[in-house]
Amino acid sequence: MKRYNVIGTMSGTSLDGLDIAYCSFEFSKNKWSFKINEATTVTFLDNINKKLKTAIKMDGLDLMKLHNELGNFIGLSINNFVSEYKIDRNKIDCISSHGHTIFHQPEISLTTQIGNGANISALTYLPVICDFRTTDIALNGQGAPLVPIGDKLLFSEYEYCVNLGGIANISFEKNNERIAFDICPVNIVLNKLSQNLGFDYDKNGDLAKAGTIDKELLNQLNKLIYYQKSNPKSLGIEWIENEFFPIINSFNISIKDKLRTFVEHIAIQISNNINAKNSSVLLSGGGTFNSFLVDRIKANTNNQIIIPSNQIINFKEALIFAFLGILRLRHEVNCLQSVTGASKDNIGGCIYQSF
Repeated sequence: MKRYNVIGTMSGTSLDGLDIAYCSFEFSKNKWSFKINEATTVTFLDNINKKLKTAIKMDGLDLMKLHNELGNFIGLSINNFVSEYKIDRNKIDCISSHGHTIFHQPEISLTTQIGNGANISALTYLPVICDFRTTDIALNGQGAPLVPIGDKLLFSEYEYCVNLGGIANISFEKNNERIAFDICPVNIVLNKLSQNLGFDYDKNGDLAKAGTIDKELLNQLNKLIYYQKSNPKSLGIEWIENEFFPIINSFNISIKDKLRTFVEHIAIQISNNINAKNSSVLLSGGGTFNSFLVDRIKANTNNQIIIPSNQIINFKEALIFAFLGILRLRHEVNCLQSVTGASKDNIGGCIYQSF
């Protein structure tokens, strides 16, 4: 039996903070088990939050400055986390950091996650694994999603794993292969619409629930070409800004009606992709706390929708990125060809060690 202790971090596209999870993994009898020992979400400093919102428009110099600034923020946040929870630093095998995605355009072989791993290592005196996507992109893959290897090895009891984050993604087995792809936007759009009404987000989906579905808007969203594409496929903020928001903004209806219509759109797109009958569907990600959205997903499928513990809802992605780091240290595949469309399975992640 082999045991590992890893700190995993995740910063999602919805900018709701930096997730940090201290996790333990055991490999015994060809099977993995895990435990999330401690976990927290750290709110971004206001100046970093503002910069991340506009980073896609920055020049190269300012983006590289933010790359270092975010790395320092992650490193200091981890140090505070280790101190607060009295974690024995000598027992930590590594830090595994997703970083924050700025560009994701696999069609032109481009993906960029910032949060310099060298800075994190210099501040924490621990090995840091980061930059998980670029090897897969170099092998002509999508570089995303990365979570499915964790779904396959840590959550195999569920037929479908669906993450309701800034963007919804799905993972499942088909013909003895793991299949996964991004489904549609979720919190990126929900949060932006809610902010137009003075709220950070739509708590419990109450704003959307008060609205009315606009059938024409719903029809136009459901007809987007992305939904007709076969996998592998993935979404980035660029697509949402260029393809999605222009449709929503073209409709002269109330924000609550836009929210209600968009929630129905999410529910329809998810139900379209969990179509195997009598299946169990594990939900995770911040959107799982949107009870109205979950109700609409349930209303659009006959499958069993499973809501796990709050710890799994909040920190499943940080947990799995911690796991990706362990696979990297073990020189084992952590990115699947069947998921990304790359020319082969691969081992993603750069290792920084400052001592």
